[in-house]
Parts: sequence; structure tokens; C-alpha cells
Amino acid sequence: MRKRIAIPTENGFLCSHFGHCESFYIADIENEKIITSNFVKPPKHEPGLYPAWIKEQGVNEVICGGVGEKAQILFAQQNITLYIGAEKKNPEDLVRDLISGRLKTGQNACDH
Repeated sequence: MRKRIAIPTENGFLCSHFGHCESFYIADIENEKIITSNFVKPPKHEPGLYPAWIKEQGVNEVICGGVGEKAQILFAQQNITLYIGAEKKNPEDLVRDLISGRLKTGQNACDH
């Protein structure tokens, strides 16, 4: 099964607030392995824009530290799975954690 995962990043690590990231790490997964990955600069942030933009990138799963309630609703409408409260780590390590079933999630780092 093929899937595409996005992670908001800042300085090469998970950005704890989804809407404040400088780029997204996007990885294509096939047969439980990363087959391609790259960092993509998003458009200028506006409330509600990133979920639709992420969907346009073909992403079906997002790993994040924190994400607002409105974005969570928009992601659900786009049928994109969210993993909220992930550790601030290298995005490739987070993807590997997800693939192996070891991804640790916790409290949403966003309070709106």
C-alpha cells in the first residue's frame, strides 16, 4: 500500500505548531519503506489554507506537534489522518516510527 505523509518542520525538525512551520517534509511510503522524500515550502499561512494545500500535495497522513481545532475539522473533511502531539524529532525518524508502530503521540501543542 502506498501513502504520502507530511510533517511540518522548522530548522529540520518537527515544528510544534502546524501553522507556523517553514516547510513540510513529505515522504512517499510503499511496502513500509520511504521511497522518496523532500522538503516543500508551503504558501503563506492563512487560517484554513494548509489542509486544502496538503490535500493537493496528495498527502493522506500528517504527523504534527500541535494543530488548531479548525484545521483538525478541515483535515477530517479531507479524509487526512492526523497524528497529534508527536515528539520534536527529525521528520524521517518520525516517519520510521509511524511505519514501525512506535510513533509516540500525546497532548496537542496548540491551544486554539
